[in-house]
Amino acid sequence: MTKIIQAKSEKFLENYLNNASPTGFESAGQKMWLDYIKPYVDEYITDNYGSVAGIINPGQPYKVVIEAHADEISWFVHYITKDGFIYLRRNGGSDHMIAPSKRVNIHTEKGTVKAVFGWPAIHMRQQKEETPSMKNIFLDCGCNSKEEVEALGVHVGCVATFEDEFMILNKNKYVGRALDNRMGGFMIAEVARMLKEAKKKLPFTLYIVNSVQEEIGLRGAEMMANRIKPDLALVTDVCHDTGTPMVDKIENGDQKSGLGPVLTYGPAVQNNFLKQIIKAAEKNNIPFQRAAVSRSTGTDTDAFAYSNEGVTSALISLPLRYMHTTVEMVQKEDVENCIRLIYETLLTVKSGQDFRYLK
Repeated sequence: MTKIIQAKSEKFLENYLNNASPTGFESAGQKMWLDYIKPYVDEYITDNYGSVAGIINPGQPYKVVIEAHADEISWFVHYITKDGFIYLRRNGGSDHMIAPSKRVNIHTEKGTVKAVFGWPAIHMRQQKEETPSMKNIFLDCGCNSKEEVEALGVHVGCVATFEDEFMILNKNKYVGRALDNRMGGFMIAEVARMLKEAKKKLPFTLYIVNSVQEEIGLRGAEMMANRIKPDLALVTDVCHDTGTPMVDKIENGDQKSGLGPVLTYGPAVQNNFLKQIIKAAEKNNIPFQRAAVSRSTGTDTDAFAYSNEGVTSALISLPLRYMHTTVEMVQKEDVENCIRLIYETLLTVKSGQDFRYLK
């Protein structure tokens, strides 16, 4: 397979993943993403909450979206004790079980404040087995009073993210915080780059959309769907790699890193469009896997599919290990194959294409 991810692309990915982009506070990451795609698009739009769309071939009557979400899970400062300890609320699906002993960045108007999730030593827990919960995890930023904490700029409503750095394992595994779904933003940006470098002329207007606020209810995608009013939407997100220990495949399905993108069957996925994606994969020898959902996909696919009296939509997912932790992991070949599949699918779309069953 021709190499898809270039050195400059991988450097952007590293910087993009190392930057914090918590739900509701995505602006820094969105500016970084927009700067990267500007050379590959004709124009762009933003909305009031921070979603961004690069536009290729504007002004055409038929409108196609490729989309990912930009936000990551985080924590809200909820209560500061008189002794300077900080209790939290979730901002998205943050995992309290992994919190103890993690390093954290609290984002304030004065800048970043360092803190840690404190936790009693094992010696003091032997008589009473204590497990992490939202009632007992707390931040310690080295202060001795509430006033000292507030003097740093920390107040109720500040957001906190885990501190970590992007890394590559065994030369082919990307690891870090917020691969869900900064990887999706990276992949659609690479599609824009490939279209530009190949000088492809599309018969429709293409919107490359990086939406905010997916982690708390698909809200950014909902706003962008209503603004753009697309005819077709191809969404990319992550799904669970179920090939690791402690995962029940009967409950969660059988998807594994290294075996290609995952194509989802479910009510929000338009079957005729899905068949077209599968044909594109088979024609271009792109490996893929299949998954099924009973009601919703749980991704921005749902927001697009059920907007504007119904938008033809489908989902291409990237298998991910250890979701909503600081060591989320994907395989480089899967990333490249997701990019290829989105790219090749776009080349099959015709202006005015009608996917309805009954005409």
